[in-house]
Amino acid sequence: MLSDTIVGVVGAGAMGAGIAQVAATRGHQVILADSAAAALGRAQKGHQKALDREVEKGRLSRADADAALARISYVEGVGPEQIARFAPCGLVIEAIVERLDAKQSLFAALEAVVAPGAILATNTSSLSVAAIGGGRTHPDRVVGIHFFNPAPVMPLVEIIPSIATSPLVSAAARLLVDRWGKTTVLATDTPGFIVNRIARPFYGESLRMLEEGYGDCATIDWALTELAGFKMGPFALMDFIGNDVNFAVTSSVFEAMFFDPRYKPALTQRRLVEAGLLGRKSGQGYYDHRAGATSPEPTRDPVRGQAIVDRVLAMLINEAADARLWNIASAEDIETAMTKGVNYPKGLLTWGDDIGPQVVLARLEALHAEYGEDRYRPSPFLRRVAAAGGSLLA
Repeated sequence: MLSDTIVGVVGAGAMGAGIAQVAATRGHQVILADSAAAALGRAQKGHQKALDREVEKGRLSRADADAALARISYVEGVGPEQIARFAPCGLVIEAIVERLDAKQSLFAALEAVVAPGAILATNTSSLSVAAIGGGRTHPDRVVGIHFFNPAPVMPLVEIIPSIATSPLVSAAARLLVDRWGKTTVLATDTPGFIVNRIARPFYGESLRMLEEGYGDCATIDWALTELAGFKMGPFALMDFIGNDVNFAVTSSVFEAMFFDPRYKPALTQRRLVEAGLLGRKSGQGYYDHRAGATSPEPTRDPVRGQAIVDRVLAMLINEAADARLWNIASAEDIETAMTKGVNYPKGLLTWGDDIGPQVVLARLEALHAEYGEDRYRPSPFLRRVAAAGGSLLA
């Protein structure tokens, strides 16, 4: 796939608009469609503002920015007439609502108009790529291409072939996204893929400690940023992402993993969503983001803070080890995904080696003994490495 490939994007929300911008700045003609005129209007204004900023910062010339904007066609509606506009596309990426039925219906409509060799890609963050492509005439050309928000800024893209995806299709998709200047990793079609699966304890274990009263939001965030080096604490990050979005992903992974307690959502987050306290976008979440609100002060107790860090890190490293066990991705791609996709200070397998696999195992076993929950079961891969005195990266 070369720069003359026409790229279609369905869904003009933050993610879809960002993907359209990435493709357009890399020389592609782009067709961006959405059923809502307001979403398209916001996307167009956002593109203009983002490209103007690139010019101001010297990363694009004025001529290149104007050319990129001119390459994007904005299409209102996703009915038969609008879907027909995607006929010349060699690649169509959907970035619509995270509902399986909606994605299946869209791909059925797209399949009827695009050429046989066109690739149909989903930007889903947690749904099964196989299920999205299921029932299609050519499921072999359906692949996951999962960007991270904001797409023009975040370097990581997960490429997810389903059990039915042609190797040629996944290779072509990865090559094209690499040419867009992104860092790609290959993940198997399992719930949450790499990042959204491995990162669950960052939120889940922090919520567990909050519910236990071990620390408040500010204290847990302080410990994980100041003592462990994460860019944002879990509660600040959930408010930034949107508690509704984070809860939906957690619930989706939990259900898709046959209700494995390791991925169990927290009641606290559910109550926030039910109350409409979604974080920054609603003005309130774990923190008060309204004008004039003051930020709570954390309890800066280094001993308690280190215990918070040790507990969250043990769970994260264990999840990365389990990803190795189940061949979710290579060790290299796991490390790349967590540092490039969610800006972790270092790869979790490397972090586990630095702490010591035996130490991490001992912490998990202590949690398992204390709570008696399968949530804290150590990964067999971690056990093997600890017993052999080896490396989680090997």
